[in-house]
Amino acid sequence: MGVTKLTRHMFLWSMANIYMFAFASLYVQIPGLYGNEGVLPVRLVEPRVDGSRPVLEQIHAHPSLLWLGPRLGLDLDAQQAMELLCLVGVLLALGAALLEPLRDSLVFFCLWALYLSLCQMGQDFLRFQWDSLLLEAGFLTVLVAPLNLLRCSAFRQHDAVTFWLARWLLFRLTFGSGVAKLASHCPSWWGLTAVNHMFEAQGIPLPWSWFIQQLPDWYLKLGTVCLLVTEIAVPPLYFAPIRSLRLAAFYIQATYQVKLMFLGNYGFLPFLSLALTFSLLDDDHISYWLGHGKKKSTKTLPQTIMSLLVVLAVFAVIIYGTKVLFTLEIDWDAKTITSETAFTQQQFGNVLKLVTGPTIWVGVLSLTWEVVAAMLGCVCVRGCLWKLWGLVQWAVFASAAVAMFAISVVPYSSMEQVYSSKILPEVRQAYSLVERYRLVSAYSLDSRMTGVDGRSEVILEGSMDKNTWTEIEFMYKPGNVSVAPPVVAPHQPRLDWQMSQVAQGLAKQSPWFTSLVHCLLQGNKDVVRLIQTDSAQYPFSQVPPVYLRASLYRYWFTQTTQDGSSPNEWWRRHYAEEFYPAVHLGDPTLESMLSQHGLKEKFPIQPSPDSPLAQVLRQVRGHVQTLPGHLVLWSLLATVATIWLLKTLLSGILGGRKAKPTPAEPKAKKAKDQPAEKSASASSLKAERENSEENRRDADKSPKKRK
Repeated sequence: MGVTKLTRHMFLWSMANIYMFAFASLYVQIPGLYGNEGVLPVRLVEPRVDGSRPVLEQIHAHPSLLWLGPRLGLDLDAQQAMELLCLVGVLLALGAALLEPLRDSLVFFCLWALYLSLCQMGQDFLRFQWDSLLLEAGFLTVLVAPLNLLRCSAFRQHDAVTFWLARWLLFRLTFGSGVAKLASHCPSWWGLTAVNHMFEAQGIPLPWSWFIQQLPDWYLKLGTVCLLVTEIAVPPLYFAPIRSLRLAAFYIQATYQVKLMFLGNYGFLPFLSLALTFSLLDDDHISYWLGHGKKKSTKTLPQTIMSLLVVLAVFAVIIYGTKVLFTLEIDWDAKTITSETAFTQQQFGNVLKLVTGPTIWVGVLSLTWEVVAAMLGCVCVRGCLWKLWGLVQWAVFASAAVAMFAISVVPYSSMEQVYSSKILPEVRQAYSLVERYRLVSAYSLDSRMTGVDGRSEVILEGSMDKNTWTEIEFMYKPGNVSVAPPVVAPHQPRLDWQMSQVAQGLAKQSPWFTSLVHCLLQGNKDVVRLIQTDSAQYPFSQVPPVYLRASLYRYWFTQTTQDGSSPNEWWRRHYAEEFYPAVHLGDPTLESMLSQHGLKEKFPIQPSPDSPLAQVLRQVRGHVQTLPGHLVLWSLLATVATIWLLKTLLSGILGGRKAKPTPAEPKAKKAKDQPAEKSASASSLKAERENSEENRRDADKSPKKRK
């Protein structure tokens, strides 16, 4: 691949914005989820400082920056400490998104450490796969980002090696998720009907999910086929030696992730996946996007033709294989395309055993190529000191990349047990040592499709006399059949998502649900704001309910009427069964479940500290606590977009008034390059004058010039 400066900048900028959304989304939910009277109070699980043990030993045993609070003299309770971590994360990420010098390895390490600390305390609400993905991608960002704040040399031959890890993570995410869908033996995926239920059964549907659900069944089945091909057949192209294949894989995956952004409330997951796809690009292609022209190809005409033929042959094989494996047939009379799986689960299992090992070895070869190419780049530099400095950097970052790749093989190979047992014991031991830091994880998004027999929803009801029951409506999850699904991305309403997850099991399997019932019976306002920020929409805003119960319902999208018009309601539902019995404060059933799950108070709640920092945190909280989470994130997004627009306009105005000086050429320029310089066109000289500040710094610090 070519140089990765522009693609690296795009990746770092995207990661900064994703971190900003993640921290901000969690911040608005902390009081209700983790407050002193929240659903899962963090004070019940916060680490206890042991003065007899070294702080590093305590952090290694329980990775969390909350250990440092008392040692730094911060007079904060557990909730305020979490809020401080979130606010620091938001500010650091915002700065990195707006200011290029802050897209630094140290800044991204702080962001990763902050989010890891929150996930360690987050319990059930911070154990989603996208949280693990953000932690892994965030740690890779630490390796990819430069050390701007320490003013280290911009000489970075190892960038391609560290950035390759993002490509490997993208492969594990997409290929692992695709394989898991079929390896789970889910009837919906094998029957190619998963997409028929996906838009109805997703965590928080969108308004246009209803319209997509009205599409013909054959079309949705074809969508299932395309999804499986995108996640299983396309990912191996990430490591193709032919650039056109990698670019084609990028456009396929980028289109898929953009589709997810508009077809579901998946929080920051599609944004994070899209950021990882930038690892498939090179700077020449980005320059072409930006209108800087395209470098003259060094390929001869026969080479170009051969490359084109190979690309066409690869996609011809994929298309033909898709037709055969999924029995695609066009029914010209009905104007439909029929499809069904033409292979068995046993055959798929046999193929999986054959390809798991080779995919790992493909990764080994691809990483080896990048490592060797980076080493040769260091050796070819002029000047002994620059050679030595480059080789030192190369050795450090290449070792880190090899180590990350090695430990990532452990969770990746778990999709095939036979090959998983062949992993070296030393690699497994290394993985176990860093597992608590969540540096690598296994991914299997949507491996089993729920909602085949209707979307399961838990409906809470309150009563004052146990005779008249009133439903409690949530802001985001389905409830009232007449209310349209909301648009909330990139906000991640974690309670609503967990309510969708708990409906798939039993209340006993989710201790937090008992705590939620208890908080609502107590009338805890922070928890109520998770359900409704507008008190007028909460039926028990004045007096909490005396009794509370939960019922399980099956939801389906309504269908268009015979005349093609839309119905008055978005959903139809049927009562399924009792999910949680009617309880009241002091109820023996409720008290026993609270005690069983360790949610019963053991110590009295201490009054909140009144330090200056605690007062500032309360002031900030007071400004946002009445706003819905999605509005807070949209406001933050609008602020960043406005600042970026102003910066672009100002740079254009100032750039038009004052031309930028042309960067000096290196003294050690080769003689054969001089005639080309003299014959450069006026447009080329103008483009050189408009180079970025970073390019000028790189030219000034280049080994050629220093010599």
